[in-house]
Amino acid sequence: MAGNRTYAIGEGWKGILAHAGVNSLDVLRRAALPADLLNRDNVELTPESFFRFFEALDAQVDDSSFWVRLTEAMSPEYFTPPMFAALCSPDLATAAERLSRFKPLMGPITLDVRSGGDGLELTYRWKEGSGTQPAYIHGMEAMFVTRLARLGTRQRVCPSEVIVPELPRDPQPFEDYLGIPMKRGELIRVRFASSDAQRPFLTASRAMWSIFEPELGKRLADLEGDATFADRTRAVLMEALPSGQLGMATVARHLGVSSRTLQRRLRSEDTSFKALVDATRESLARHYLGRTHLSATEIAFLLGFDEPTSFFRAFQRWTGTTPETVRRQLVGQPIPSA
Repeated sequence: MAGNRTYAIGEGWKGILAHAGVNSLDVLRRAALPADLLNRDNVELTPESFFRFFEALDAQVDDSSFWVRLTEAMSPEYFTPPMFAALCSPDLATAAERLSRFKPLMGPITLDVRSGGDGLELTYRWKEGSGTQPAYIHGMEAMFVTRLARLGTRQRVCPSEVIVPELPRDPQPFEDYLGIPMKRGELIRVRFASSDAQRPFLTASRAMWSIFEPELGKRLADLEGDATFADRTRAVLMEALPSGQLGMATVARHLGVSSRTLQRRLRSEDTSFKALVDATRESLARHYLGRTHLSATEIAFLLGFDEPTSFFRAFQRWTGTTPETVRRQLVGQPIPSA
């Protein structure tokens, strides 16, 4: 449901803004958002709040070079799961395809990708009802994918063409960063030469992609479909588990409701908060056991357990057996006889 759609800005924004020399509290005050917003885990904003945040950020700065500083401040330690998924791709062409799939998690915009012998072309379209976007956002999209290419390859990759509906008030800092002049056109369109699109990413990791992909796919399905309240709760839990922030009050706050409302809504869908926590943990445990080489102890902490023994007891309760036995079953290895 469109009314339920929210977009993650990520707790990394506090570090990004500090790195770029901006007081995040001033931005939040301008945007009429809670002062502790960027201290929270898994921050999700409504479309209105999403744009208010960036409009306040633009109003807070008075020079276009800020957007270049902001782009350069976007480093892996601040990345959200969709950005990490792109960075662990084998090359820019694959990263663009992954961004295209998960772009709706990052804002009310879609990304179309065309790759061929003539290079890589990315076309951005704002979703209906998003209104007119500030010109700096157009340039930011081009700089972001360029930053991604440079982080992945460790080379100064430059797009071969950048087209934007409107030029920023001072395009020079954007063009200096991109390495080419921007042109006017109907849509945001960024093109890269085929050689740059296929240049290997030094950050490529199949193992990390296998961890990110199921979670992101689930979040995307919840966003695009008529998600139940249980679906939305499960999506928050997916991201909250590693931090151990599993309290009902914390999850309810991320969903924008009270704990009592969360309980009532889940009860109306014939489930409970505890049942969803257990089901989410079991599902992720099976995923990690079958598709990664993580030890049971490492999995325990990824699932938010304080002690591995707590995980082993819970896993026994869920499945009636041990994590090692399930891992052998999932990968097709023989189970030792007693």
